[in-house]
Amino acid sequence: MWETFRHLASVAKTWEHHDIEDEYKNQGRKLRSHIVVRLCENEEHSQCREDFSLIPNLNLNKKTTGAKPCECSVCGKVFMHHSSLNRHIRRHTDYKPYEYQNYGEKPYKCKECGKAFTFPSSLRIHERTHTGEKPYECKSCSKAFISPSSLQKHERIHTGKKPFECKICGKAFSFPSNVQIHERTHTGEKPYECKICGKAFSFSCSVQVHERIHTGEKPYECKECGKAFKTPSSLRSHMISHTGDGPYKCKDCNKAFISPSAFRIHERIHTGEKPFECKICGKSFRFSYSLRKHERTHTGEKPYECKKCTKAFTSSCSLQKHGRTHTGEKPYECKKCSKAFSSCSSLRLHERNHTGEKPYECNKCNKAFTSSSSLRKHERTHAGVKPYEFKRYSRAFASSSSLQKHERKHTR
Repeated sequence: MWETFRHLASVAKTWEHHDIEDEYKNQGRKLRSHIVVRLCENEEHSQCREDFSLIPNLNLNKKTTGAKPCECSVCGKVFMHHSSLNRHIRRHTDYKPYEYQNYGEKPYKCKECGKAFTFPSSLRIHERTHTGEKPYECKSCSKAFISPSSLQKHERIHTGKKPFECKICGKAFSFPSNVQIHERTHTGEKPYECKICGKAFSFSCSVQVHERIHTGEKPYECKECGKAFKTPSSLRSHMISHTGDGPYKCKDCNKAFISPSAFRIHERIHTGEKPFECKICGKSFRFSYSLRKHERTHTGEKPYECKKCTKAFTSSCSLQKHGRTHTGEKPYECKKCSKAFSSCSSLRLHERNHTGEKPYECNKCNKAFTSSSSLRKHERTHAGVKPYEFKRYSRAFASSSSLQKHERKHTR
C-alpha cells in the first residue's frame, strides 16, 4: 500500500517538473483526493502520515496543526476537523450516498401528499409548498420564494437580464425553458398529445387544460358564487363580474377585463371587426375558436360525444349544455328574478332584459340587439339572404324560427 502512495508522490512530482496542461494536474489532484480516504488513527502508524506528506499539494501537516484526523465510523472517510466530520455524519442519517442509491430510486417521501424524491434537499423544498415557508427573499421587492433557484430566476425581472437567446430569430429570454418553448413556434413541434383524442400541443400546460374538456374537471372555484372553471385565468376573469373592477375597461359598455388580449377581443363586438375568415366559404368571425367551430360544419367533424346518448357535438361547450338535458341541472341563476338557466350565455342574454343592454348594432341602420344571433337575422333583411327553405315548395325564409312558424301552418 505504501509503495502505491510513494509511486503516486513520484508521479505527482514528475508532473510538476514537466510542462503539462493544468487540466492534467487537476486530474492528478482529484486522483490523490480519492486515494487518500483513510488515515491511521493509532500513533504507531506514524509512517502513514509521513508517506502522505510526500504527496505534493496535500499540506497535511498545515491542516492538522497537531490534531489527529477524524474517521467516520460508517464509511471510513477521514476529516481534519470534528466540525467537518459532524457535517458528514448527517449525510448518513439524512442522505443516501450515490453509490448506495439505485438509478431512478426515490427514497424520500413527503408525509403530506406522498410525492417521492431522489434527494432530501428536493423533499425539503417541496415540503415548503405545504407549510408555506418561503425563506429566500428578494432584496428589491421583498417577494419571497421557497428555493434559491426560484429567487435567482425572479431577480432577472429586476435586472432585465435575458441570457438565453433563440438561435433562429435572436429573441432573448430570462430562462432556458422559455427558449425551448419559444423555439416550437419556429419548428411547429407539438410534443404533448392528448391520450383521449390524440390532439397535440406545444406546451404541457395546454394539454392538461385540454384534457379537462374530456374529464369535465374544473378545479378552480369561485368563492363568491361557487362557479367552477378549468383554468385560473378563467376564474380571474369571472371574478370581475363580482367586483366590477379590472385594469382594462371598455369605453362603450364599461365592461372590465383582466387582460389586454381579452379586452381587444371584446372590442370587436363594438367595432364589428371579424379578422378570422373561413378558407372554404369566406365567412368571417370575431374569434379564432368560432372559426374552428365553424370549420367543423364543412368537415363534419364532431369530436365531443355524450357518454349517455352518444350524440356528438362540434364544441365542448355544446356538449356541456347538452349534458344538462340529461341531469336537468340549471346552475346559472338570475339575481334579479331568480330564473335559472342551463348555460351562462343564456343567463347573460336574459339579464339584458333587465338592464336593457343591446351590445350588437347593425352597421347599416344602427338598430341594436341583445344577441349576436338576432343581429345576424336582422342583417339578412338588408342582404336579402334567405337560407332556410321550405321543402314542400321553394319558399325561403331569413330565419329558422320563421320557417318553423310557416311549417306549423301546414301541420294544423
